[in-house]
Amino acid sequence: MKKILVTGGLGFIGSHICVSLIEKNYSICIIDSLINSSEDNLLSIKKICNLSNNFLEDRITFFKGDIKNKRFLKHIFKKAIDDKKPIEAVIHLAGLKSVNESTEEPLTYWETNVVGTLNLLEAMQIYNCKNIVFSSSATIYRPTINELLTENSDLGPISPYGTTKLTIEKMLEDLAKSKKNDLNIINLRYFNPVGAHISGLLGENPKGKPNNLFPILLKVASGEYKKLSIFGADWPTHDGTCIRDYIHVMDLAEAHISALNFILNSSSVFINLNIGTGIGKSVLEVVETFMKVNKCEFEYSFVSRRQGDSPYLVADNRLALSTLNWKPQKSLNDMCIDAWKWKITSKNKFK
Repeated sequence: MKKILVTGGLGFIGSHICVSLIEKNYSICIIDSLINSSEDNLLSIKKICNLSNNFLEDRITFFKGDIKNKRFLKHIFKKAIDDKKPIEAVIHLAGLKSVNESTEEPLTYWETNVVGTLNLLEAMQIYNCKNIVFSSSATIYRPTINELLTENSDLGPISPYGTTKLTIEKMLEDLAKSKKNDLNIINLRYFNPVGAHISGLLGENPKGKPNNLFPILLKVASGEYKKLSIFGADWPTHDGTCIRDYIHVMDLAEAHISALNFILNSSSVFINLNIGTGIGKSVLEVVETFMKVNKCEFEYSFVSRRQGDSPYLVADNRLALSTLNWKPQKSLNDMCIDAWKWKITSKNKFK
């Protein structure tokens, strides 16, 4: 049973990936600082995967810590070797991810995302771990209008967050080109992951004030917020609101499993892949779909554009479809239904 390290493994995306890894018979080691996540997700992962006895619980270990701490990272890799269960691959998700926040605190983003990744790669090199799937982002692309983004589209991030992701990709590319390394690297360029696990036990619950559409939408629909603010009604799109490629978080999780299987059976590969559905939906279309499928209504209003946003981000996902044994399965309806089910379940849980 191969052991996989998942950094940021208790976050929204990471926790869903961990469920898929366990279901695919991997052993996992999770690192998370819990800055923007909760240890409750560990209990939910175990509950979904029925890790109820000691034998099965050996398949998942958790270490609270920060990737900015070199000593901590090295301890994790060394302990795995000492236990005769070396880490064979890393799925690297740990990092800060708010576009808007990154424009206000750029140095924090550079330190956490770039320096933290440097530390991780150094530990991997010391302990001879040669496989990594990196959580990159569509924000590395130069904004376009009504044009699908391929992996060869122009790069030009417009936020510090996007710049840190592109910097890490360049770092990984330099490593891949080095004659001293025979690494296997896949950069998965996410578009907009949303939704929740169908059980209702895992979903997106950021600490502090949320920045992404779905967490805010859920708070409005549940009555926690009075109304939804839509940033801009004058974008160059068919209804004036931004268009995004929304992908169900479980489809994204399955993309990681396929990417992991690909690199574990490869030698010296470096690939960039767009992970999206290839279908663009505007903010207004998402709002209307959510209200329709979940039979609820709420107020929304238009406010000024937000710094760091772009009008149109939609994937050309053909390379991912042809490279990986993967394709997205879930619709926008599924994303809205599953997200709302999680919100209702979590709301009832903490009453």
